[in-house]
Amino acid sequence: MTGIDEVARLAGVSTATVSRALSGNGPVSPATRERVQSAASTLGYVVSSNASSLASGRTRNVGVVVPFLSRWFFSSVVEGAEAALLGHGYDLTLYNLSGGEESRRSVFDQFLLRKRVDAVIAVALELTDDEVSRLLALHKPLVGIGGPIPGVPTLTLDDLAVAQLATEHLISLGHTQIAHIGAGVEFDLDFHLASTRRRGFERAMHDAGLTIRDDLYQPADFTIRGGYEAAKQLLGRPYDRPTAIFAASDEMAIGCLLAARDLGLSVPRDVSIVGIDDHELAEFFGLTTVAQFPRQQGRLAVDVLMDALQPESDDAATLNRELPFQLVVRSSTARLAD
Repeated sequence: MTGIDEVARLAGVSTATVSRALSGNGPVSPATRERVQSAASTLGYVVSSNASSLASGRTRNVGVVVPFLSRWFFSSVVEGAEAALLGHGYDLTLYNLSGGEESRRSVFDQFLLRKRVDAVIAVALELTDDEVSRLLALHKPLVGIGGPIPGVPTLTLDDLAVAQLATEHLISLGHTQIAHIGAGVEFDLDFHLASTRRRGFERAMHDAGLTIRDDLYQPADFTIRGGYEAAKQLLGRPYDRPTAIFAASDEMAIGCLLAARDLGLSVPRDVSIVGIDDHELAEFFGLTTVAQFPRQQGRLAVDVLMDALQPESDDAATLNRELPFQLVVRSSTARLAD
C-alpha cells in the first residue's frame, strides 16, 4: 500500500507538506498543492480519515441543521453546502428538526456536542444563548443562515426589503388593490419571517399612499396547497376582487396561479401574482419573484466556516453579512389594464 513518504518523494516535498496539502489544514501554495495532489493521484494514495482525525483532532465533517428537509428552500441550501464541503474534502451530516422540540433538544444536547462534527451550519434557526454557548465552548465554529444570532457569524436576508421590492413591483405596474398572502402565527417562528415580510408589504403600500385593507390579507402555510386555498378566498369574490397578489413564498404564489386558473381568471390580465424565492418551478410557471439564491447561501456559509477552521482565522470577523436578492420579472405580472 502506498504511503505518505512515497507521495512526498515523488512531489519533492516533506511529509508534513503532503499532509497539509491533502487535508486542507495549514498554508500550502496552489502550485505545491497541485503537485502533491498529482503525485497522490499517480500513486493511488488516499488519506486515511481515521489517521487524519487522530493527528488533527478533526473529523472533517460538518453538521448542517435544518427545521425541515421537505421544503425546496432548505434542500437547496443543503445542496449548495454539500457541494462546497465536498470541494474542501469535508463530509456533511444532516440534522432534520421536523420532529419538533424533542428533535431539537436531542440534536443540540447530544449529537452536536459529541466529537462527530468539526463545525455547524444552522439554517433558519434562531438559536438560543445556551445552544450557542455549548457549541462554542467545545470550539466548534458555528455559522447561521437566516437572521442575526448574537455572537455568531450569520448570513442574513433582509426579508423586509425583499417583500418591499416585490410589492413595489406591483405598485409600479399601476396596481392599487393588492392582496397579501402571508402565514399564520404558528408559522411565524424563527426570525419572524412571515411578519417581517408582511411589514415589508405594508411599508411599500404606505410609502405609495395606498390603503392596506384587512380583507385583502389571507394567512397560509408556505405550501402550494395553502396558497391555493388562500387565493380562492381572495379571488372567488363576485366583486371588489384584488388586481394583484403578493405571496410571501413562491410555493404559495404557485398555488395562487392554480387557483386563478380554476376560477377561470387569466394571469396576468385579470390578476398579477408575485412571490419570493425563485423556486425551481418558478420559471416553468412564468412566475415573477424575488430570487434569494439558496444554493449560494449554502456555499457562502461553508466559505465562512472554512475561514473559521483555519488556525490563523480571525475571530473578530464580520458577524452579520447581508445576502443578495434580485427581482426576476416573468409573465405572471403586467401593467394594470385600463
